[in-house]
Amino acid sequence: MKCSLLLALTIFLATSLCAYAQTRDPKELQKSRTEWVGEKGKKQFYTTKFSLEGLPHYKPEQQVSGVIHEWGSNYFMDSPLGKAWEAEFRKYQPGITFEYNLKSSELGIPGLYTHVADIAPMGRQILWDELLAYQREFDRPPTEVTICTGSYNVGGWTYALAVFVNKQNPISRLSLKQLDGIFGAARTGGWKGMEWDPSVARGPEQNIRTWGQLGLRGEWADKPIHVYGYTLKYHFPDEFSKKIFHGGETWNEALKEYANRNAPDGHLVVASEDMLADLSKDPYGIAYAGIPYETPETKVLALAQNDGGQYVPLTLETVHDRSYPLIRDVYFYLNREPGKPLDPKIKEFVRYVLSYEGQEALMKDGKYLPLMPDVLEEQVKKVQ
Repeated sequence: MKCSLLLALTIFLATSLCAYAQTRDPKELQKSRTEWVGEKGKKQFYTTKFSLEGLPHYKPEQQVSGVIHEWGSNYFMDSPLGKAWEAEFRKYQPGITFEYNLKSSELGIPGLYTHVADIAPMGRQILWDELLAYQREFDRPPTEVTICTGSYNVGGWTYALAVFVNKQNPISRLSLKQLDGIFGAARTGGWKGMEWDPSVARGPEQNIRTWGQLGLRGEWADKPIHVYGYTLKYHFPDEFSKKIFHGGETWNEALKEYANRNAPDGHLVVASEDMLADLSKDPYGIAYAGIPYETPETKVLALAQNDGGQYVPLTLETVHDRSYPLIRDVYFYLNREPGKPLDPKIKEFVRYVLSYEGQEALMKDGKYLPLMPDVLEEQVKKVQ
């Protein structure tokens, strides 16, 4: 009897471990991710016609010719947007052709510093290691141009980061400083590009580890805050830490990390789904993720840039007008030598993307959001 039970238990554990291993297999995850992205890429998520008043119409400064090489984010080809930009730009500039290697943002900066790319379209900001490698090659940072605002709620398309708590939690809003206290830990400084800045250091006395420290009373006062987030190998934590920890990288010692996996039937379960499922069962938890993964048992908090400032809810409108503090941007990174003009064909294409016509095409695609006029004007200056 004991032998039978032992054998059954051994088989059960072996089967479970094999199933778990299969759900984390990198090749299978890549395959399911490609299917997941492809399905979303075909859809138009937003039909709202945002006003483009104040954006300049594209008028060529000169006729250009040649090949523009783009290396970087797959999302411009997983949706119709990349080809739509190409087709419309070539109406103005028929002498231009494009060659693409758009499979991942990870290809963008290497494409620039190995001299095979002219433009690196990226759905996130440059990472520290990428910046270091580029600087070692060129002795300067690349030119960073924000070409649009990320989405409100489209998985993969650089959605804004939401902060969630369990619906039982009475708290409804937080400041970025409070988020630093909750998600972060004592630090001796933070990175601003390649410069280490000790002025943003903080001590452990600013840690926030109980709900009472946020003003909750009664039964909540002494309850610990359970912190949920992405594995630190993902890029969400990089953008979160830049905005919340001022470039620091010390996280709450009790952070529970989540990674993507495949379900037993092979479909992709993104980290956010598991994170919010756990938060749904934890009254004392807090998480940051995308709003598509909100559950009936969780709620999204309004956020303020500063203590006592205006608390802004996360909506399509507050992402578009950029008043919500945790929006994310989409970029073109360019090679440009200081004091020298940008390659004319690259300048013309970036000017097109940063025009009424380029932003209108983006809006028709229905995932990324067009830039506000004042933001777009600042980006145009970078290529003059």
